[in-house]
Amino acid sequence: MTDHLKGLLITATGVLFIVPDSLFVRLIEGDAASIAFWRGITAGSVILVGVLLTRGLHGFREVAATGAKGWLYTVLLGAAAPGFVLAVSWTSVANVVFILASMPVFAAILSRVFLGEAISTRMILTMIGVFAGLALILRGSGETHGAHWSGDLVALAVSATFAGAMTTARRLRAVSLIPAIPVAMLGASLLIWPLASPGAVWATSWPLLIAHGLFISVATSLMTLGPRYIPSAEVALLILLESVLAPLLAWAVVGEDPGIWALIGGAVVIAVLLVSNLWALRMTRRMRNRPHPRAGPPI
Repeated sequence: MTDHLKGLLITATGVLFIVPDSLFVRLIEGDAASIAFWRGITAGSVILVGVLLTRGLHGFREVAATGAKGWLYTVLLGAAAPGFVLAVSWTSVANVVFILASMPVFAAILSRVFLGEAISTRMILTMIGVFAGLALILRGSGETHGAHWSGDLVALAVSATFAGAMTTARRLRAVSLIPAIPVAMLGASLLIWPLASPGAVWATSWPLLIAHGLFISVATSLMTLGPRYIPSAEVALLILLESVLAPLLAWAVVGEDPGIWALIGGAVVIAVLLVSNLWALRMTRRMRNRPHPRAGPPI
């Protein structure tokens, strides 16, 4: 098996494991804070055990040595996790996943502001298309059952927060940030503990809570490992699968109709990102296949 095929299989499997995330939030009987608490505890504990078994305490020391940037990444990642549960609790699954698909746009903006990276014409056109799609989604939030603008705004905040975490991670490419993931998840759960009722939710939904955590831990691990073998544009294309499959899964299992505006706006967002990432992938392969200039004659 080639590294490229390995990366595709690992990343695609990780995406498939993340697809039921929002459905678990719908199926578990409990308030958003309690669901977020157990999501972080279960998934964070599994990943923590995996990190300790494979790297011991060395990985945590490496992340701690990064200083403020490592802590910033951990805090942003920790804030995004319960934010996702809150967004799904306040608006429709379709709205949340379609809005979260805008993450690359926020990442490009933050990279421009904090890293000084130029925004290409392709990315500018992508931003215009994505924001047009988001406007359509927000337009329908007042007319679709289960959708609300408050949850949409939380989803936008989560998208920007996670994009900030990814932007910070780019400044720390030399260090594996996997040990920061359980710290972020467990830390966020401890912070929201006073707002939650974990005992009551565990008594009624413990099988779903355990399954939820296992799915998230597998998805997080695989989606962290897979991109080592394939270009970022291919990763982005695979992640779009969640935006397509998650609303369909919620529709099939719990009968949650995404609404016509969410479907239209989501189709615009996905189509724009699909074309943009295919174009980026084409340019990457063209640059990779470009012949190198011959070296001059020896002196």
